[in-house]
Amino acid sequence: MTDSSAERAEAFFSHEHLTVIEPPRGWRMLDWRELWAYRELLWVLTLRDVKVRYKQTVLGAAWAIIRPFTTMLIFSIVFGHLARMPSDGYPYPVFVYAGLLPWTFFAAAIGASGQSLVGSAHLVSKVYFPRLIIPLSSVGAGLVDLLISTAILLLMMLWYGVGWSLNLLAAPLLLAGVVFVALGVGTLLSALTVAYRDFTHVTPFLVQIWMYVTPVIFPVTLVPERWRWLLYLNPMTGLVEGFRSAFLGKPFDLSGLGISLAIGIALFVAGVAYFEKVERRFADII
Repeated sequence: MTDSSAERAEAFFSHEHLTVIEPPRGWRMLDWRELWAYRELLWVLTLRDVKVRYKQTVLGAAWAIIRPFTTMLIFSIVFGHLARMPSDGYPYPVFVYAGLLPWTFFAAAIGASGQSLVGSAHLVSKVYFPRLIIPLSSVGAGLVDLLISTAILLLMMLWYGVGWSLNLLAAPLLLAGVVFVALGVGTLLSALTVAYRDFTHVTPFLVQIWMYVTPVIFPVTLVPERWRWLLYLNPMTGLVEGFRSAFLGKPFDLSGLGISLAIGIALFVAGVAYFEKVERRFADII
């Protein structure tokens, strides 16, 4: 820890900073300063989730490749070969894998974060810290799998003769958008799961339905242009198409991406606001 970091930590946790824990009323804003002060706890919980994911497994990190790659093979046979699904002129395996990258991360992130508070009940009920750190760490753990899967896609592109382009530089920004949406949905589901355990069963069903209304296995161009704006109301539509544009060198649909990002920001604000509103009751009902 640097001297400046140590000084900030001392100022927050020592007698110079007084933390008063009381039941706030109504809606309250996210305390970014408090969240930053507990950043080391966020890092520790993220590492814990990564280790638990691969602990006592035979294949270890290979699961990060097997799951999306197997899904790509099945989709390529069923939708690419049998159903003759269009793929905008690109090899269907590369086309569908580029869409599976952000979707697999998103689905895993909201699934893990939705159950994160219930799974960490022993922490929530015994010690104080910003509860938002728990779903945040669950989302961060999936980034390791995403990086491994991305390397496989880059190799597949070389195999199928799909060249790399400067559009790849936009991939980190698009990833930030996916993380942003996953945080919004994940924090909302985690708060709802604490109060209503039915969401333990609702979340997998929601993810399954959500995938089929997201252009993972089909291109956006399959939808008539006059109705395409409805598809972009799904925040993952613009991000999945953005990933394809980044990796396949397609032109970016900036208007569609803007609509999806706007909806994603609204989901993030709503999810975090609801989380902060009900956070005070977690220790009592978890």
